[in-house]
Amino acid sequence: MTKHPLVSIVTPSFNQVKYLEYTLLSVLEQDYPNLEYWVIDGASTDGSVRLIDRYTHRLTGWMSEKDHGQAEAINKGFRLVHGEIVAWLNSDDVYYPKAISRAVEAFDAHPQASFVFSDVDSINERGQVFHRMRYGRWGLRDLMQFKIIGQPGVFIRRSALDQAGLLDLDYHYLLDHHLWLRLAEVSEPSYVKGAPFAQARLHAEAKNKAAAANFGPEAFKIARWLGEDRRFYPLSAKLHRQIWAGAYRLNGYYLTESGLHREGLSMFAQSFKRSPRIAMRSWKRILVTLLGGGIGKLTRKLFERLGRMKYGLRGKGK
Repeated sequence: MTKHPLVSIVTPSFNQVKYLEYTLLSVLEQDYPNLEYWVIDGASTDGSVRLIDRYTHRLTGWMSEKDHGQAEAINKGFRLVHGEIVAWLNSDDVYYPKAISRAVEAFDAHPQASFVFSDVDSINERGQVFHRMRYGRWGLRDLMQFKIIGQPGVFIRRSALDQAGLLDLDYHYLLDHHLWLRLAEVSEPSYVKGAPFAQARLHAEAKNKAAAANFGPEAFKIARWLGEDRRFYPLSAKLHRQIWAGAYRLNGYYLTESGLHREGLSMFAQSFKRSPRIAMRSWKRILVTLLGGGIGKLTRKLFERLGRMKYGLRGKGK
């Protein structure tokens, strides 16, 4: 890899003008010297297009036209860019300063990695950090058991993406996890310890909040696909119970997130039946759900307050 390989960032955007400028600036103000940046807007009607147009002189390019969702927009961007390293940053998420430089350094240190990833900070509507999503040295085996990596913290080697293929348009909620699996099958990823690359914004309109109950069916779809795709055999046969335990656990998490507590507990029970070890990764969520939705909301507010005390106001929101 060259000293400063071209890094390409794509931002898919649709009616997120409230947060979009923070996203744009977090990319445009990076210290990395060899960067291209495309914004692919889905014909927004909320003022996003006017905002993007104000930054035309600082963008490599942008477009605004109707599409069939996030995956199509990202793929459209990936077909336009030329970087040795690529990533996408959703229009409500934010990179930390030096994120791109650090990702390039990680690729230099791990020349076989298909992608590199860091922890990710959760921020609220005001840009305040309230939680850190912590990962680890996870590889294909972990991803097959539905250990989920926060998308904003991922940078991809383009040569691995070319082998794995672009995002699958049949996925709308776990499209990133489906891609991580295919990339990890090409070659293992590398975890970057220390400060996160990015912040993921959690708000009422975000998919993991507004459409939480839709994640489970896609987890089951991925579990079936892992068992059928020969690229993952024989590991998929060896991990059959763990794969399905992970899918049920993920479904339980998102069902309880959307307030469907009884249905979520049923999914956690199915996960426990297949692998108690995997099910108990969500023991805090299970306990809070058993105690009741009211206590669950109180606990979440407490975590948010403790997170602000620990991390301070590190987001770009006001």
